[in-house]
Amino acid sequence: MVPVSEPGAPNSPGAPGGPAALPPRRSVLKSAFAVGLAACLPSALAACTGGDRPETLIVAGGEPGGFYLEFSTLLAAALERHGLANHARPLATGGSLDNIAELRAGRAAFAVALADAATDQPGGDTAEISAVGKVYENYVHCVVRKDSGIRDISGLAGRRVAVGQPGSGTSLTTPRLFEAAGIATSEGAAAPPSGTAAVENLGLNDGIAALKAGRVDALFWSGGVPTAAIAAAQQDVALALLDLSGLLPELRRRYGGIYDRVLIPEGSYPGVPAVWTVGAPNLLLCRRDLDNATVERTVQLLVHSAAELIPQSSLGVQFLSAESLINTAGVPLHPAAADAYRALHG
Repeated sequence: MVPVSEPGAPNSPGAPGGPAALPPRRSVLKSAFAVGLAACLPSALAACTGGDRPETLIVAGGEPGGFYLEFSTLLAAALERHGLANHARPLATGGSLDNIAELRAGRAAFAVALADAATDQPGGDTAEISAVGKVYENYVHCVVRKDSGIRDISGLAGRRVAVGQPGSGTSLTTPRLFEAAGIATSEGAAAPPSGTAAVENLGLNDGIAALKAGRVDALFWSGGVPTAAIAAAQQDVALALLDLSGLLPELRRRYGGIYDRVLIPEGSYPGVPAVWTVGAPNLLLCRRDLDNATVERTVQLLVHSAAELIPQSSLGVQFLSAESLINTAGVPLHPAAADAYRALHG
């Protein structure tokens, strides 16, 4: 997709002071980039034979109803269809942190994960993890009922909030948002103290059910736009999204330039106006010891077969953007991926 914002781009919607223009709906890879790679890279997909491909490739994804599992399912199907493996399948997980654990344990060959999760390893250790590319922009949703009276994140003080299930990238990002907002949190308090938000580790589907039933007042979710499960919930109860972009200066002061200001376009969810929020890159990761041929062929797949990898629910997300595949937010590219991208530049 054409990015909603490019970090640091002058006059872009994501740049401080940039215009709040709505993004185009759908665009896959820019033709110049695709033509350039087609000319510069060897035809690795065509060269793949049964004797030099893995028997099985597992792609660690996420929760049902979320973008991660949608993308992982499409990627696994494409890996198998184009002969990169005899068999490939997605793996349902809790999200980014679970996916990285699956990679480290050798149970998955590929995984999608938020850049902040990928860089938040014990002791900064990313030695076993490499990036294949940045595949799309992630959007932090703070979802409330429209009739809740909550208008901004400060209104979550004294409320009950679902903050993502353990193992998800949301469960890592949400505490950072509360810290940046200066809101203390407590776990499981039915009646949180004044100025404190009571947080509960609920994932997307359980969190939506709790929000609809009034058991929580807000739900945090980090995913694509639109997220199918949230769009479906909007049919049952009127929902609203909170603007989180005011937290960016403090987030960047604490964590560097991982986070960006991005726009959830009007119409992404029925009846919900456009809203600025916090974005973070989503990366396709692999183990550092994954064989070079498989990694190079996967880069070819991302470049030449991008249209096969766009979930039907996607609207304006930054997805397989030509300029940003190599922008992996400090997570080093696998050497074979770096070589493949470098071929573009001669």
